[in-house]
Amino acid sequence: MSKIIIGVILLAITIVIFAQIDNKCLQCICKTESGCRPLGCAWDVNSNSCGYYQLKNVYWIDCGKPGGSLAACSKDKACSEKCVRAYMQRYATKCTDGRKPTCQDYARVHNGGPSGCKKSATVGYWNKIAACYNSG
Repeated sequence: MSKIIIGVILLAITIVIFAQIDNKCLQCICKTESGCRPLGCAWDVNSNSCGYYQLKNVYWIDCGKPGGSLAACSKDKACSEKCVRAYMQRYATKCTDGRKPTCQDYARVHNGGPSGCKKSATVGYWNKIAACYNSG
């Protein structure tokens, strides 16, 4: 029984480490979304988008509702990053069929939701992120 518990714990740790978005990718998403500024909420494609990462309410719910409210979290860079990291841990490996996610996968999931890395509509967004990510 204890071997099973240890195995489950090691698997969980591996998944958490495996699905970590790197800081450079995270910063490129921030720069692309807002110039890395705490923008207020504004209407964008059927709902408000808010803050550093232009978070939407459903994204904020899926990342665990940190910071007490979408408006409060989106204005706080640390809270916003916590939300994006949690969202990526939840969805990025599902989108890639289990392989280690790349910055492209993370960016496309951020832009297109849980299956965003498989949607052709997110390629243009990735191209913007790639310009930042691949620059010196």
